This record gives sequence, C-alpha cells and structure tokens, in this order.
Amino acid sequence: MKAILCESFGSIGALAYREQPEPAAGETDVVVAAEAIGVNYPDGLLVQGLYQARPQLPFIPGMEAAGRILSVGAGVSRFKPGDRVVVSLPHGAYAEKVLAPQSAVMALPEDVSFETGCALVCAYGTSHHALKQRAALAPGETLLILGAAGATGIAAIEIGKIMGARVIAVASSEEKRALAIAKGADDAIGYDDLRGDIKRLTGGKGIDVAFDPVGGEAFEAVARSMAWNGRLLVIGFASGTIPKLAVNLALVKGFACVGVFWGAFTTKEPEAFAANMAELMGWAAKGDVTPEISERAKLQDAADVLTRMHQRKTLGKIVLLP
Repeated sequence: MKAILCESFGSIGALAYREQPEPAAGETDVVVAAEAIGVNYPDGLLVQGLYQARPQLPFIPGMEAAGRILSVGAGVSRFKPGDRVVVSLPHGAYAEKVLAPQSAVMALPEDVSFETGCALVCAYGTSHHALKQRAALAPGETLLILGAAGATGIAAIEIGKIMGARVIAVASSEEKRALAIAKGADDAIGYDDLRGDIKRLTGGKGIDVAFDPVGGEAFEAVARSMAWNGRLLVIGFASGTIPKLAVNLALVKGFACVGVFWGAFTTKEPEAFAANMAELMGWAAKGDVTPEISERAKLQDAADVLTRMHQRKTLGKIVLLP
C-alpha cells in the first residue's frame, strides 16, 4: 500500500510518499480501507518535532481517517468487515489502509459522508470539548473565535450557535470573514483593532468565552478584553508564537485561562469523548453541523497541503483522498 512517511523530524516538505507493508490486524485491531483522510494543523507540528509527543521514526502522520473495515482481529467484537467507520489516532492515518485498535474506532452513520466523518474528529472534537467541557458555554454568552475560518474555528462557530451563544468571529481577510458569517457568526472582525472592535461590539462588557487557536499578539489583546467570570481557552499557536499571560489581568478582571488538549482528553476521559462524538454524529446526521470541506487533495500531495496550512493559506477542512 501507499502511505506518507516521516523519516526525520524537520521540514514538512521532506515527507515521502512510499510503498509500505500491508497492515495486519492484531487481536483487538481493525484495518480500514481509507476513503477520506483528514488534514490537521497538529500533523505538521508532529512532523516538525514541535508537538507535545514525538513518535518513533519513521512514522506515518495523520490523526483521522474514514472508510470501510477490511479485516478485524479475533478479539474484535464491535465491528466486522464492511462496516463504515471513522478512526481517531495519535498518528498513522495518511495511508491507503489504516491500522487502528478497536478502542479508536467509531461507527459512521450511513447518512454521514466519509469526508464529514473525518472533519468531526479532530477539528469538531476539539471545538466541542473546548466549549462544552472546558468553557461550559452557556446560552446568551458572547463567544469570540480567533482563526475563525480554519477547521476548528468554523466548528466553534457552528457549535457555539447550537449552544446558544452570540458569536464574534475574528479572521484575517474579507474572504475569511465572509465564510465565518456564512457559517453562522453574528459578527466578523479583523485583527487590526481587536480590542477596540471587541469593546464596540460588547458595549464595553467584554468576552465571556474566547477560543484562541492562534496565540501571538492576539492573545494579549483578548486577555485584556475578557469579561468578569470569562474563560480564555488556549487551543493552539498557529501564529507560531506562544504568548505569555500577565497574570495580574486574570486577577483584576476575574477570568480564567483554560488549557484545551483534546488528544489527552480522548484517552483520559474516554466515556466523555465517546458521548461527545455521538452528539457530533447526531448533529451532522441532522444537518445541524456541516463541515466546510474546502479542498480535496491526493494522498501524495499531503506535504504541499500541510505546508500551505502552516502558512495560514487555507480555509475550512482539507481531506486527502487515497
């Protein structure tokens, strides 16, 4: 089978498209013929050696894939060959055939496409966990979303509206802001005068919940714009700069800075993760969430796609098609 291989930590462009041995299911494993593979920002961090974990080299990147099961191990009881599924992994998904433990596999309803199934894992899973478990977002609260035209940002817009929030999207171009509005944001602003725009849109009250996958200078502007009892969610650092928090701001403004590490959540709280995914699948089946699949690329083009994503030149969700 063909797969994308990371042979050394470093440039995303060094990823190789290689022939690899056919995977074989162990006792409690399944092998999935991938129909769609999700591309996520952390994939690029992992390849560069900049993520929280470092797999043993060489490894296949990729956190999510959807398709039909080809084979199962003797100890697998929940699935059988032919089942439609989506898998959630630390890595290993950029391949024509994906090996996964039964515990990492979820059934995919017939009315949810393979591409949508991929988008519901990392991107929607992160945003859902952030807003539901970490922020406890309440109806009527104001939710600010940085990087609002990316996959997690769009997910946060849709989920925030389902949860009853007023959503202010922040994005760097007119095209991105238009997409955010189309996906349900109540307002869309840029980064040039973030504090001033937040003050204007909230009548000086500030933000109840801030969703920040960007970091950098925007983080400080948002920290200075939080409302009393606000929650500033740390999602990631797409700007390339990990900011520092002036903790006196948290003290005098009475807000909490809350870390969101979805990958750890999936392993430390598997029952909550399963419940979240069931809820997301239900929303997708009803059309309440509709991931923005902006690009469908070939598996061999993974390096180019990831490079553009890390240059912040992409919109929405990108999937690879083996």
